[in-house]
Amino acid sequence: METDLLKVNNLRTSFQTDEGEVKAVDGVSFTLPKGKTLGIVGESGSGKSITALSILQLLASNGRIQDGEILFKGKNLVDYTSEQMRNIRGNSISMIFQEPMTSLNPVFTVGQQISESLIKHQKLSKKQAMNRSVELLKLVGIPSPEARVKNYPYELSGGMRQRVMIAMALACDPEMLIADEPTTALDVTIQAQILDLIKELQHRLGMSVIFITHDLGVVAETCDFVAVMYAGQVVEYSDVHTLFADPKHPYTIGLLNSLPRHDLEQGKLEPIRGNVPSPRDMPKGCRFAPRCPAATDLCRERLPELIKDDNGNDVRCWIYTDEWDGEAEVNVYGKKRVAQS
Repeated sequence: METDLLKVNNLRTSFQTDEGEVKAVDGVSFTLPKGKTLGIVGESGSGKSITALSILQLLASNGRIQDGEILFKGKNLVDYTSEQMRNIRGNSISMIFQEPMTSLNPVFTVGQQISESLIKHQKLSKKQAMNRSVELLKLVGIPSPEARVKNYPYELSGGMRQRVMIAMALACDPEMLIADEPTTALDVTIQAQILDLIKELQHRLGMSVIFITHDLGVVAETCDFVAVMYAGQVVEYSDVHTLFADPKHPYTIGLLNSLPRHDLEQGKLEPIRGNVPSPRDMPKGCRFAPRCPAATDLCRERLPELIKDDNGNDVRCWIYTDEWDGEAEVNVYGKKRVAQS
C-alpha cells in the first residue's frame, strides 16, 4: 500500500537572468508520508521556497523546472498543464505564504477571499461560500467570525491575518498543506499559537504538511521528518529524532551548534563561518566545502551524491563513503566526536 503522499525526485529548477542561467534548486529529492509533517530547513538562499513554488508551479515567468519528478499521489505534477494545476492549487494542495499582508488582496474582504476557492473548487453559491467562510474563521480561532468576515485585511492584526491565510488554505480540505515561514513576522506568543493551531488542524483533518523554515526550534516542535537544504541541494534527510540526536552532515551539525541551548554550559555560540555561495558561482566540489572544518581535497574537487545510511536516512557527504580517506573530528553540542565512514 502506498504510504507516501509526495515524492520529489531529482528536482532541478532554474531561472534565466541577464547574467545567464541560475540553478536555484539542483537535484532535490525527498518524500512526505501521508498524514506526516516534513520540515525543510536551511539558511536564506538555500532553495527552500523555490522548491515549494516548483511543486505548485508558481514560479516567476523566467523560472522553469528543468528536470525531475514531483509525484503527488503517484501522478507527476511536472507533466500537468496550467489548467490542471489550477485545479490542484487551493484544492488538493494549499499554501500559506510568508507575509499575509502581501498575500491578501487589500480591496476585498476576507470573506470574499476565502469564498473564492470555495466557489471555484467546491461549486458553492456565493451565500453558501460566505457561510462556510464564517465556519472556517471560527475553526481557526478568530472571535466574532460573522463580523470579521466583512473586514478588510488592514483592519486585522498580524496574527489574525495569518489565521485568515490558514482558513483560506483549509477551505477545500486539502490533502497537503505547504507552510512557508508562517510565523516569521509574528511575535513569539502569536508564533506559538499559530504553530499549535496548524498541528491541531492537521490531526483533526488528517493532512500532510510541509514546513519551510530556518528555525530549528519549529522543526523540533512540529515535524516528523526533516530535509536540510544547502545551496540548492538536500544535504541530509532523516526523521526528526535522528537529526537532533545524531546529525551527520557537517552543515547540519553547524546549524545545531549555532543554537543557544539551556542544557549546556554557558559559552560562545559556534556560528558557521563564511557565507552561502552565490548560485552563479558554485564551488567545484561539495558546496559546503569552503565553510566546512572537515573538508579535504576530495571534498573541494568532487561533489558527493546523496547516499543512504544503514538506517535509511540520506546524507550528502564524503565522510560516509568508502572513498573517504581519513577521520573528521566534529564538534556536536559542545562535545567532540569522530565521524567515520
